[in-house]
Amino acid sequence: MQLTYNGKDYDVVIEKKRGQKNTYIRVKKDMKVTVTTGLLTSNMFIRNLISENYDRVCKMIDYQETKFHNNQGFFYLGKQYVVIYCDQKGITFSEDKVYISHDFDIDKWYRKQAKELFLDRLNANYEKFTRKIPYPSLKIRKMTSRWGVCNIKTHEITLNLELIKRDVSYLDYVIIHEMSHLIYGDHSSSFWKLVEDNMPNYKKYRKEMKEF
Repeated sequence: MQLTYNGKDYDVVIEKKRGQKNTYIRVKKDMKVTVTTGLLTSNMFIRNLISENYDRVCKMIDYQETKFHNNQGFFYLGKQYVVIYCDQKGITFSEDKVYISHDFDIDKWYRKQAKELFLDRLNANYEKFTRKIPYPSLKIRKMTSRWGVCNIKTHEITLNLELIKRDVSYLDYVIIHEMSHLIYGDHSSSFWKLVEDNMPNYKKYRKEMKEF
C-alpha cells in the first residue's frame, strides 16, 4: 500500500497488534506512513481512514521532510554546504561547498570554532544585558534535548555544540534565555518579559528552533 503526495510515493506500513483498540497514523523518520491498529482491522478500513485523513497525513510528511532537511549535511553558521572530499589538509569553503580530507575531524573543528564564537557572543550579550547579573562561566557540549542549560548556583551556562551550525541569532537567543535564568529560575511571565527586553523578536527564534 502506498500514499502519493507531491508526485512521490510513500510506503504505508501496517502494524497490527494484539490488544490494540484504536488506530493511529504516524509518519516516521524513515518517511514511511505507519498505521498501528488491532489484529482484526481490515485493510479496506485502513485505506478509507488514510483517505479521510489525507491532508493531515500530508502535513505530517511535510513536518518530517523539514526535520530531515534541517538536520542533514554540513552546516556552519546557518548555511548548508555540499561536502567535497579531497587530498588537501584542513578545510576550505567556497560559496556552497566545503572541501575536506577523508580523515578530517569535523567535530574537533566545530568545537574549536564554537569555543571562540560562543565566548564572543556571551560577552557581547552580557555587556548589553538589561539586568545586572554575575558573569557566567561557559561550557560547550553536545546535547540531544536542550539548546542550553543554566546552573543558577554556580552561574554556569552550558551551550549545545549544535548551535555552531545555526545562524548566530539562534545562539544569541539561547544565551539571552540562559542568562535570564540567573534572575528567574522558572519560565514565568516575568522571565519571558526579561528575555523580550533583551531580544524583542525572541518568539521567532524560539518557534523556529523547535523544528531543528
